[in-house]
Amino acid sequence: MAVPRFKTSKARTSRRQSINMKLSPPTMVECSNCGNRVLLHRVCPKCGFYRGKQMIVPDSKV
Repeated sequence: MAVPRFKTSKARTSRRQSINMKLSPPTMVECSNCGNRVLLHRVCPKCGFYRGKQMIVPDSKV
């Protein structure tokens, strides 16, 4: 079994971990009805549409 010759420093370890454990930004798409940016597979909070159908009545219209 291979054994490391020298101890890996804390800086080198944390640098490697920070590169591999980045968080990616959430995927946003445009609402087909109003053009607002929303998360995938979510109802648009601005107009209340999802996949071309009215799902909810937004609070601003009530």
